[in-house]
Amino acid sequence: MTICYFSATGNCLYVARRIGGTLLSIPQLMRQETIEIKDDAVGVVCPVYNAEMPMMVKAFMERVNIQTGYFFFIYTYGAGFGEGYAHAKLAAQGAGLTLCYVNAIQMVDNFIPYFDMQEQIDTLPKKNVEGQIETVCADIAARKTVDIKITAITKAQMAMYHKRLAERWLRKDTALSYTVNGDCVRCGICAKVCPANNIKVTEERVKFSDHCEVCYACLHNCPQHAIHMPLEAGTTQFRNEHVTLNDIIESNR
Repeated sequence: MTICYFSATGNCLYVARRIGGTLLSIPQLMRQETIEIKDDAVGVVCPVYNAEMPMMVKAFMERVNIQTGYFFFIYTYGAGFGEGYAHAKLAAQGAGLTLCYVNAIQMVDNFIPYFDMQEQIDTLPKKNVEGQIETVCADIAARKTVDIKITAITKAQMAMYHKRLAERWLRKDTALSYTVNGDCVRCGICAKVCPANNIKVTEERVKFSDHCEVCYACLHNCPQHAIHMPLEAGTTQFRNEHVTLNDIIESNR
């Protein structure tokens, strides 16, 4: 089994590890000229961003050549996943695949414009994350299948979510509005955890470019908590407790 994952704060990396198999980082795969994956089972593990999959994951699905008899898609989410299942099915179809199984695991939502991370962390015991993961692992081991139907209503809801959420928040120029305060020591961690190579660090400054993935890896993983965006619901940073900073670096740089 092969799992392709996208992870900024460790939730998806942890889920991918729990499912098992060969783990491949989507940011690293996207730096290859061709992406070909062949296995008896192949899955994608990624977060939900504003009711859609991350922009890089969508681009990955448009490029990858997957040969498998069992393709699955697992999301992590905080508040909701909107029409994420429909997006997964359409992305699979676009790649010439049948989506055999899809599910979503509720974890901490790291969308800091709306959610206070400490409040999110405090609610973790109620979410039974481990139980959700165990269900997903059992389903995949049993090669469970699901049928996702995309109706006219589904398409209308997808368009609504995209217009109200994705167009507003999933912008490649998002990081241009980030600020770096005087606590920054130019350690370069932000550049190393960025999956899009969107950050350059010199002795004098941290410079953001215009191909941001809006994953917030830089904000949450900065050791000095020096990077900020204009709208933040709280001051607490988040990284999955089972994942180290070096794990994120190795996955994304």
